Amino acid sequence: MADGAQALIDAAGRGNAGEVKALLTRGASVDARDGRGRTALLVATHGNHVEAARLLIAAGADVNARDDIQDSPYLYAGAHGRTEILKMTLAAGADLKSVNRYGGTALIPACHYGHVEAVKVLLTTRIDVDHINRLGWTALLEAVILGDGGPVHTEIVTLLLNAGADPAIADRDGVTPLGHAKARLHCDGPPARSARRQIVAGRDRRPLRARAPPRVH
Repeated sequence: MADGAQALIDAAGRGNAGEVKALLTRGASVDARDGRGRTALLVATHGNHVEAARLLIAAGADVNARDDIQDSPYLYAGAHGRTEILKMTLAAGADLKSVNRYGGTALIPACHYGHVEAVKVLLTTRIDVDHINRLGWTALLEAVILGDGGPVHTEIVTLLLNAGADPAIADRDGVTPLGHAKARLHCDGPPARSARRQIVAGRDRRPLRARAPPRVH
């Protein structure tokens, strides 16, 4: 790798926007990669260095460029709640159908980890709210079954349902968000019940559809 390219990646990792700008002006390759396949933009996204990311995207950085574990700036920003960078990647042509190493879109880990603002941003796009990853999970399954049931995941569940997420889609064991919510409603403590009530309340009128576990290609 040319010295200028490595310097750009290092500057992006420190969030030094001034140095990033100077290196770009001197012709540093914006999409050069380090030994882990990371571009300067991905490294800036890791550190949530918004101004450095803005400069790199303006210089044409590829928001879909993957590293050696299949993260891209867009996917990482969504999964880890880097909301401002996420918005920039979407404006710069993020591939909504791209998936991480688990076969999930950016929405699924954003829901898992409780990044409400990132979820809101992603739900303004045409992302598939019912996408199923290689583990057999949708975003709603992640939020209901793997979430802590507190106010953050309750809000995410509500956002997903309002966006049309299907509570009848089952995981590989045949468990649906609706079925899980009913089973756990009387077992959890008060904080964890609220998210599950979001699924049960007013949803029983929707007929359940038996679904076989998805075949993942």
